[in-house]
Formats: sequence, C-alpha cells, structure tokens
Amino acid sequence: MNIIFAMAPQNGGGGSMISTLIMFAAIFAIFYFMIIRPQQKRAKERDAMLNAVQKGDKVVLSSGIHGTIVGIEDKTYLIQVSDNVKIKFEKTAVASVVKS
Repeated sequence: MNIIFAMAPQNGGGGSMISTLIMFAAIFAIFYFMIIRPQQKRAKERDAMLNAVQKGDKVVLSSGIHGTIVGIEDKTYLIQVSDNVKIKFEKTAVASVVKS
C-alpha cells in the first residue's frame, strides 16, 4: 500500500506575504481609479450645477416634472410648473438644468 503525501515548501513564506500585499494594493488602486474617483467627480459637478441655478432657469426634476425656478431658499427651490401653480422642492430633486 503506497501513500503519497503532498508537502508544502518550507521556505518561510515571506515572499508570499509581500506578493499578497502588492495584490491588495493593486486591487484598491483599480477600484479607486475606476469607481471612487469618477463618482466623486460626478458629485462635484452636480453640486456645482445645483449651486449655479438661478431664478428663471428651466429645470427638470428627478420625477420628470419640468418647471422654472421662481424662488430660492437654503435647501429648497420654488418651481413654477404652470400658470399660478408653484411647488416647493428640495434642491436635490433637480436632475438637470435645461438650456433655452
């Protein structure tokens, strides 16, 4: 009866630890440049767009409602959607500013 045992190399394992750390660093770098950084850039662009909105700008809300800004407060916009119809929305509800 022949039994064969596979034995792992006995050379300390210091090299595998360094290669594992390098692999984790490479994965983190890929995630940073492919996911985190572009998301931060889009968030900055959106904040700049929301801060640049002025009275009279035509906007589209995240719900699909089109309207014109008639009032600006700290956290809300007063949006006119029709004659004599004004609705107050959070600033974050603005999806885009429509160029006339």
